[in-house]
Amino acid sequence: MSSIGKRLAFWLFMLTGKVLPGFDPETDGLEGIKKLVRKQFPDVRQLRATELDAWLADPNRPQPEILDVRTPDEFAVSHLLGSRRFDPGENGPALESVVAANRPVVLYCAVGYRSSALARRLMMAGLTNVFSLEGSIFQWANEGRQLVDSNGPATKVHPYGHRWRVLLKPQVRGSID
Repeated sequence: MSSIGKRLAFWLFMLTGKVLPGFDPETDGLEGIKKLVRKQFPDVRQLRATELDAWLADPNRPQPEILDVRTPDEFAVSHLLGSRRFDPGENGPALESVVAANRPVVLYCAVGYRSSALARRLMMAGLTNVFSLEGSIFQWANEGRQLVDSNGPATKVHPYGHRWRVLLKPQVRGSID
């Protein structure tokens, strides 16, 4: 499938959960989606889960603001410790406050597409120290890294949709309500 065809397939997949021929989450997996995200957003710095984990563990490094750009339902199932949910369509004061804070910002979503789109938007608004978590919470959880919910430690991740479930290891795959 051509590059344009794969991008079209990816967009259709993101919007409807349906896959075009030639793009299969079971075959392409999370690595295939990460590759598509890097192609679609070459100007956005992708931060690997290992890099973020090391950054968060380093008391001598200024800590980033971590923004979860998933839906409220996704966030409620689990999120990264210290993150706050941020609506990716947000404009005005909320968006300006992120830019004005002038601190590093790490964004994440399910697989990195929504977070990369918002990272680009923040960069266009003047933020220079912004990252998208590569593979986002799916990668983070698949590597066995810490998750929380409103009650404390969590072990499951909202799978975003039925077709996306295959991108999460069974032990971290939450249910879809």
